[in-house]
Amino acid sequence: MNWFQRNIKGIFTKTTEKREAPDGVWHRCEQCKVTLPAREHRMNLYVCSNCDYHDRIDSETYFQILFDNKQYEKLFTNLKPIDILGFTDTKSYEQRLKQTQKKVNLDDAMQVANGKVNNRLLVIAAMDFNFIGGSMGSVVGEKIARAIDYCIAHKTPLLIISKSGGARMMESAFSLMQMAKTSAKLTQLAEAEVPYFSLLTDPTTGGVTASFAMLGDLNIAEPKALIGFAGPRVIKETIKKELPEDFQTSEFLMEHGFVDLIVHRRDLKNKLSELLTYFAA
Repeated sequence: MNWFQRNIKGIFTKTTEKREAPDGVWHRCEQCKVTLPAREHRMNLYVCSNCDYHDRIDSETYFQILFDNKQYEKLFTNLKPIDILGFTDTKSYEQRLKQTQKKVNLDDAMQVANGKVNNRLLVIAAMDFNFIGGSMGSVVGEKIARAIDYCIAHKTPLLIISKSGGARMMESAFSLMQMAKTSAKLTQLAEAEVPYFSLLTDPTTGGVTASFAMLGDLNIAEPKALIGFAGPRVIKETIKKELPEDFQTSEFLMEHGFVDLIVHRRDLKNKLSELLTYFAA
């Protein structure tokens, strides 16, 4: 039996009880491995105060960070994915959907909401990586399409927050079709002269990168986010060359002209407000 002893004010005590901190009290940074109080981490918008690493956050958290007074209206909440193809890998797609929906309390990998950012109207479509890797299926594409129609009808700017492993393999060609669908709808948004901002977060990859994520009037990224189409290992094996150390990071893409701005999460709301004011003028 493990036991612990201590001497308090000259009194020797022995106990078999090991006291541990309750869950959620401490946060350990994935990058620098420093442990910090979880409350401090939340107050810092889930950014490590030691190394500035931006943790992945879900759509609901982005809404609360960006919308005034954490007030917003969710749109298109009636859309849910179905198993179109009867797809099965290690389990059926239908079973995977039900288990994921129950686990993360989401219907699919994207939520759309309408609200105000520093008193300026904005529609935000935000992806959730914890729903099958933030993969893009038919529902994600349809929500983007409907968000664009809403923005055109109400002359409201659109922000899409990407966080995805790419197209959802369980929907096969149906998911790949969303690349063309969302790109075509964004053309309609541009023709209506309604601003579209794309925020690329860690990770933004695959068919999402190859479609709507890189088509913003301004492409914005969080610091050190992984952004690319194929993974670095695949690219390295294909071109038979060593890759730069910062390859496929926000900073690398900005240096090569694929990203317009890199914005720290604490500055994101005010930067969006500035851009909304600029585009409105």
